[in-house]
Amino acid sequence: MENNDRDYWEKQVKEEAKSVLELIIREGACRMLQAAIENEVSEYIDRFKNEKDSRNRRLVVRNGSLPEREIVTGIGPLKLKQPRIHDKREDQLFTSNILPRYMRRIPSVDALIPALYLKGISTGDFSKVLESILGKNASGLSATNIVRLKRLWEQDYKEWAGRDLSLKRYVYFWADGIYFNVRLEDAENKRQCILIIMGTLENGKKELVSILDGYRESKQAWQEMLGDLKHRGLKEGPKLAIGDGALGFWAALREEFPETVEQRCWVHKTANILDKMPKSVQPRAKGHIRDMYMAPTKEEAIKAYNHFISQYRAKYEKACDCLEKDQDRLFAFYDFPAEHWRHIRSTNPVESTFATVRLRTNRTKGCGSRLATLTMVFKLAMEAEKTWQRIRGHQLIGKVIEGIRFVDGIIMKEAA
Repeated sequence: MENNDRDYWEKQVKEEAKSVLELIIREGACRMLQAAIENEVSEYIDRFKNEKDSRNRRLVVRNGSLPEREIVTGIGPLKLKQPRIHDKREDQLFTSNILPRYMRRIPSVDALIPALYLKGISTGDFSKVLESILGKNASGLSATNIVRLKRLWEQDYKEWAGRDLSLKRYVYFWADGIYFNVRLEDAENKRQCILIIMGTLENGKKELVSILDGYRESKQAWQEMLGDLKHRGLKEGPKLAIGDGALGFWAALREEFPETVEQRCWVHKTANILDKMPKSVQPRAKGHIRDMYMAPTKEEAIKAYNHFISQYRAKYEKACDCLEKDQDRLFAFYDFPAEHWRHIRSTNPVESTFATVRLRTNRTKGCGSRLATLTMVFKLAMEAEKTWQRIRGHQLIGKVIEGIRFVDGIIMKEAA
């Protein structure tokens, strides 16, 4: 009994210490956030202190505070008061960049919900899971509110999936099929996945282009996806598309946008080649593969390619066959700006976005509806898109669209 009592009291002490620590962290975060909001307001008022009306009164002044509101964060709920600003200038309204109007959860929490769904968490279990992550006092995330959020997001997805694309011009596409831990309605076919296309706009900004459920190797599914883009007004295909060699995407692309150049993903290709070699050889072989796609010129890349074939053909014929299969389409990136190479050698923009929730293992017993799963992938991508940056050397995109030729990443005239 004495040991049990000691264990009990030690556990209690640890729990109390943990609670006190969490309380200190929340209070500190709350003070820091409140100070940042106050400072933002003060800077805004000070910026326009010299703007006055005909009676020499300031046009931008502080006007009390908005009612206190609770923000759900990763360390629990924080109660904050936002100062109110009276801006009497015409058509001017202050909006906080730190605490936007109507925000009730920090963006990372909005990303957490779809991520958990794609991990296989059912709606009924959300409250318990979120409570363990965000704290017992996290409000607004009950099962009822989760269902309401899902419905709102489903409507957002439907509107987004039908949006007009007539004014869009994409220079690059990244295409991939991502498998999640949630079964779709076609539970019998384990190859079913979410098809995703991301693109780069004329200004260099990356954005999500399309999401659809289908089969990764199916030409029909990808053709339906690309055909829908054309139906919604996309007049021209991208100059370059990047994807895995196994995708049915390529057959569909050749029919829908035959002018688009094809680039095989070096990350997928490397994994496929190494999979056909013993582990003892893989580190050295991986270095030889890297020599190909990191070569400064296409000529040097081909030399590294030929060296790999001569080095490994005798013992690892299947690995060399895998490399040779896509030879022409592995080095297409050399005909585009060198500044863009790091972005267009692989499908990393898609892979990195869903890395935390992608699973190629057995799915859970629960069956997610088609619309709900598409919606959660869409919502997760939209949250991630907020952090995507323009590609390096975006100033050269105009040259690519004009059809100006690049040799080893340099404009042809300069290369000459």
